Amino acid sequence: MEVMQRSWIERSDEEELQLDDANVDPDIIEDEDIYVASYYQLMWWRFRKHRMALLSGVLVVILYGIAAFAEFVAPYDPEQSFVQYKYVPPVTIRIIDAEGNLRRPFVHKIVRERDPETLRNIYTEDKTIVYPIRFFVRGTEYEMWDQFTTSWHLYGLDVPHEEQGVFLMGADRLGRDLFSRLCYGARISLTIGLVSVVISLVIGILLGGISGFYGGAIDNAIQRLIEFIRSIPEIPLIMALAAALPADWPVLRLYFGVTILLSFVGWTGLARVVRGRFLSMREEDFVMAARFCGSGEMRIILRHMVPSFLSHIIASLTLAIPGIILSETGLSFIGLGLRAPAISWGVLLQEAQNLRSVALAPWVLTPGLAVVLAVLAFNFLGDGIRDAADPYAK
Repeated sequence: MEVMQRSWIERSDEEELQLDDANVDPDIIEDEDIYVASYYQLMWWRFRKHRMALLSGVLVVILYGIAAFAEFVAPYDPEQSFVQYKYVPPVTIRIIDAEGNLRRPFVHKIVRERDPETLRNIYTEDKTIVYPIRFFVRGTEYEMWDQFTTSWHLYGLDVPHEEQGVFLMGADRLGRDLFSRLCYGARISLTIGLVSVVISLVIGILLGGISGFYGGAIDNAIQRLIEFIRSIPEIPLIMALAAALPADWPVLRLYFGVTILLSFVGWTGLARVVRGRFLSMREEDFVMAARFCGSGEMRIILRHMVPSFLSHIIASLTLAIPGIILSETGLSFIGLGLRAPAISWGVLLQEAQNLRSVALAPWVLTPGLAVVLAVLAFNFLGDGIRDAADPYAK
């Protein structure tokens, strides 16, 4: 009996120690689950404790969902102009009418007047006319992913667009709905960061892995190339390479040109991380065992060495995406990146270069808020993944 009691106490101490080492909340996980939990389960349990990272992950999924279904989410075509509503401010969505009755969400009719002194357009609400906001309404036809044609939109008004529009974030100088343009701009601004990071991942793992795995003259050559690229100031290098892109290129070619440009500058940091990991792991027991079993070098690199620190790579890439988004936004803002008719958050921010426009219509800075929101979400998500990548760390 005493032996059984001592064994039970030792087992309980081991459970408590392992839970403490994994930094997992014991209120979430049963004591027995820790013995059969995989590495990725421990990662998920620790990631769930990072509330901001969890919330940011949901926000990132929503942003990419908007980018994927921009035609459906946006109530209007991004180039559709409401001539009578140039620089109209964001509308106020109401649920209580002028008589105090509770109604479904609606907007009042917007009436345009002209200031006799400054000749500025002044927009007021006609409280007697109510336009209910409806969901899943038909509007402008579009092609979803170039596969099928439809006219369904997430929300809108049951009135012709010549009469009234629902401007959640106002309109620009041509009367185009800013929220619709933000949805379409998210497609380029978010995907260009993702594609650039994937290209940087391939180049960084390939060159960094070769450098750390083989060493010698190959290592010296690759490291000198990395040092040469990193010795050049990053911002002037990006600006010089972006200025070399032909201005008459179509939107799709310019998009891939900017993507490859940002990838060319951003792969060096990941390559050094991969090289350091390979240098420390190439003499490990599991690598030697794979060699003795007859595995080829590429199989050892891709099937054994890279997966061993894949979580660290994912965390690094998640933290690298905000830098790519900011670089694209900055290049487009100063006219060296994407240009109209392309729609990205940086292109939309070109409207804010005019101080008169900002003074008269401060809502043209909304794309900047979208950039800040996306960058913060990626940074919090990257911090959470980086912490969860080592679930046994204190």
